[in-house]
Amino acid sequence: MLREMLIRFRDGDITLEEAMKEIEGLRIETIGEFARIDLGRMMRCGMPEVVLAEGKEPGHIKQIVAGIVAARRICIVSRLSTPEDGEIRRFAEEKGFQVRYNERARMMVISTGARTPLTGGVVAVITAGTSDIGVAEEARVIAEEMGCRVCTAYDVGAAGIHRLFPALRDCLDAHAFVVAAGREGTLPAVVAGLVDRPVIGVPVSTGYGYMGKGRAALASMLQSCSVLTVVNIDAGFTAGASAALIANMVVDGR
Repeated sequence: MLREMLIRFRDGDITLEEAMKEIEGLRIETIGEFARIDLGRMMRCGMPEVVLAEGKEPGHIKQIVAGIVAARRICIVSRLSTPEDGEIRRFAEEKGFQVRYNERARMMVISTGARTPLTGGVVAVITAGTSDIGVAEEARVIAEEMGCRVCTAYDVGAAGIHRLFPALRDCLDAHAFVVAAGREGTLPAVVAGLVDRPVIGVPVSTGYGYMGKGRAALASMLQSCSVLTVVNIDAGFTAGASAALIANMVVDGR
């Protein structure tokens, strides 16, 4: 990220003062009386500022998006509802911004046309069932926006375990794996027992009955005898960002 900023300074896109602020990684911009956006997160932490739409008024989301895109050229909005996605899309397009919307992930990438350069990092995103794809796509979007190539393999869970092995072969160059599973949450532990890379398990709130809504999956993953990192229920963003950080550290030689 530092290299990109230095190129922008060389090309005259930002001033010396702006470059210095970005290097500091502590840029905070106040939006009205309701938001303080962290414009230095990418430089400081290696991941972009993401706007969580849940619980926010559409008017506030619009102002935050406009502020981030003006300062960083790109903004990611997560957990959009169906009415919100159309309203935010129209607002962004009226501003002349480009919009990419992943409906399954409920994530929108709004930009001036800027695309994150590829880092060389590779992340694999795998699901046990089709019902887990929404959470997996959230992980995919953030990993791609952090510069990684993402390999996906969906619906390869333990109920038909023979589906997993050909899918894994296609993703063996990944530096880190995100594995999403609901119900009893078996698949992440299985994958962690087969690959020599970090595996991040994501319990998904699919399933019903006793300990449904992801609780059984979370408990199962926490009890895994395979070496496994586990995030919160439905935390696709956290898993994808963590996997991308690992992948990018590997290719940077850190």
